[in-house]
Amino acid sequence: MDNVLHQPLGGNEMPRFGGIATMLRLPHVQTPEELNKLDAAFIGIPLDIGTSLRSGTRFGPRQIRAESVMIRPYNMATGAAPFDSLNVADIGDVAINTFNLLDTVRIIEAHYDAVLEQGIIPLTLGGDHTLTLPILRAMKKKYGKVGLVHVDAHADVNDHMFGEKIAHGTTFRRAQEEGLLDSGRVVQIGLRAQGYTADDFNWSRRQGFRVVQAEECWHQSLAPLMEEVRAKVDGGPVYLSFDIDGIDPAWAPGTGTPEVGGLTTIQALEIIRGCQGLNLIGCDLVEVSPPYDTTGNTALLGANLLYEMLCVLPGVVRR
Repeated sequence: MDNVLHQPLGGNEMPRFGGIATMLRLPHVQTPEELNKLDAAFIGIPLDIGTSLRSGTRFGPRQIRAESVMIRPYNMATGAAPFDSLNVADIGDVAINTFNLLDTVRIIEAHYDAVLEQGIIPLTLGGDHTLTLPILRAMKKKYGKVGLVHVDAHADVNDHMFGEKIAHGTTFRRAQEEGLLDSGRVVQIGLRAQGYTADDFNWSRRQGFRVVQAEECWHQSLAPLMEEVRAKVDGGPVYLSFDIDGIDPAWAPGTGTPEVGGLTTIQALEIIRGCQGLNLIGCDLVEVSPPYDTTGNTALLGANLLYEMLCVLPGVVRR
């Protein structure tokens, strides 16, 4: 029997302010039989015990889902029709240990081991940026070293934070040290503000990463940059990790570590759309903190960026 592709619940079937708050109002899938039929899935990780300033990202997945109700199936800008070609659902949240970060990292890795075993491409709603490390550990077991497109105000390559080796600011140093990344295929976009030493961003450069500081992005389209990015990271599996604080706080104030001088929402769309054609094997959108998001606009942006990530996955048809 042909596999039925899930569709978002339409605004004329149920009012957008009604119904269960799943991502894009997709079905909430849990059984092994249903999971085995999925091509991609939205997964929440309600984590904020790895944060260093303002907490609250534990509420990010729930708020992103709530703000996703306005998103419709067809991408009118790119022609992408993800629900015509991929079977997609919301498969709920990872049951983290909210009192123990290291145990939570273990739980996330095991959870994503199971998701990847079922052939599902995960689209993750965060949650703080600690969560990307265990996801990359799971990815390494399935795909080997992966390329990375990392959008962020911060490089997240601290050696430690208050003596702790695992936190949201150490993620990509640990990933590099553990051999999870194909370092010649890594790009970090949007880095800015101040450092603890003059050498802070150069650690990434010494690994072979392409570092695009925010100032390189000011007052211009990022379409030309994304041509360079595709050329650098292509040639193997690629993971996309997008920290919402890569966006300027004028547009995305609801985050734990805001930095001025950041990317615009238009540039964010250009970055994600510029990943079309890459072998994306997973994506995340992290660091949305609803307590600092009084309008809901940060979570709304996060929901739209996750939809755009879905639209550039391999296999998505265009109409």
